[in-house]
Amino acid sequence: MAQSPFQPLHAAMQSQVDRGFLSGVSTVLMRGREVVDRFICGQADIEAGVPLREDHLFRIFSNTKLLTSCAVLLLMEDGKLTMADPIERYIPELGNRQVLRPGATSIDDVEPARRSITVEHLMTHTSGLSYGIFDPGTVLFKAYTEAAVHNPLQSNAQLVPTLAKLPLAFHPGEQWEYSMATDVLGRLVEVVSGLSLGEFFQQRICGPLGMVDTDFWVPEAKRDRLTALYAGVDLMDPTKPGLVRMDNAPFPGAYTSPTLRQSGGGGLVSSLDDTVRLVQSLMPGDGPRLLRPETVALMGRNHIAPGLCVKFPNMPVNPGLVFGLGSSVLAKPSSISPPNATDEVSWGGIAGTLWWFNPRLNIAGVLMTQRYFGFGNPYCFEYKRLAYQGLGH
Repeated sequence: MAQSPFQPLHAAMQSQVDRGFLSGVSTVLMRGREVVDRFICGQADIEAGVPLREDHLFRIFSNTKLLTSCAVLLLMEDGKLTMADPIERYIPELGNRQVLRPGATSIDDVEPARRSITVEHLMTHTSGLSYGIFDPGTVLFKAYTEAAVHNPLQSNAQLVPTLAKLPLAFHPGEQWEYSMATDVLGRLVEVVSGLSLGEFFQQRICGPLGMVDTDFWVPEAKRDRLTALYAGVDLMDPTKPGLVRMDNAPFPGAYTSPTLRQSGGGGLVSSLDDTVRLVQSLMPGDGPRLLRPETVALMGRNHIAPGLCVKFPNMPVNPGLVFGLGSSVLAKPSSISPPNATDEVSWGGIAGTLWWFNPRLNIAGVLMTQRYFGFGNPYCFEYKRLAYQGLGH
């Protein structure tokens, strides 16, 4: 019997579990909309000995950004907004911004912004906003921490004046920095649609696509399906085996009851099948289509200025990894990318979830796991390389 072309991928993911890098992992690969491989291994809860199943739920963190970005693009298709619109047209508090001067050592060392933040700036993380997570020791990190911008007891409407009091890290459009921009887009969706972000998701995305397990919290009836969250034993060394349970991350009681903050940047829980349905809706073929083909094509083009690329502090930089409308776009593969991955559109969550599709090759994939600060770990690159090989590319 001939070996499956996906067997090397399965073996590699099983090895990640066996060696203690992942608790459990589930993956799906697609040609067009057709699922051609599905693999699940490991545990949903190591301590309780619960095997990972297809119906388990994952904290998808920044995978949420795909839904929020699609929500904005749906409103664009409705004619309710454009990418060039200044954000103050909808959220006045975010107009007339101040920007930290280069080398500023005080939060008050600012100058007026050269231009308004646009919807496109927010979609591409070039708005000048920061995240307050990835740059400890900086002036803005301290300011974001003191302002409690990630406070789950603060609604999206309440987040806006909190951010409005803080200066921008740079002039809009002139640099790239991963940020709270997608949370602001979540508020934009609420303002323009008149719905809460969760209501918009259910009415325009999850309901039409049959995504029955995607929400901002897990009701009691589904609680036993929520996977445990783990972190590596050494956050600074992702190659060191071993996992530590993180029951109180990102805050005690997260996802088990509704909170005021419906975070467009990272608040959802979802399942393998729901994430597959969302990615399928962006691919050509029969079945529900979320966005028009021309909108998906626009989403998958580079929208940041020449010389800018996706980069995180203390992480390797690939100048060929640029940014579209809500997701990264691989303009030129690096040494750790699949060599034929040019034009891939992708992103992931901080707990290790990952989605991608390549419109040029008409292939796609989803990986779900729960390793805190896992996105960008070596297993992600191994998975992607073997996924492309298995799919014949």
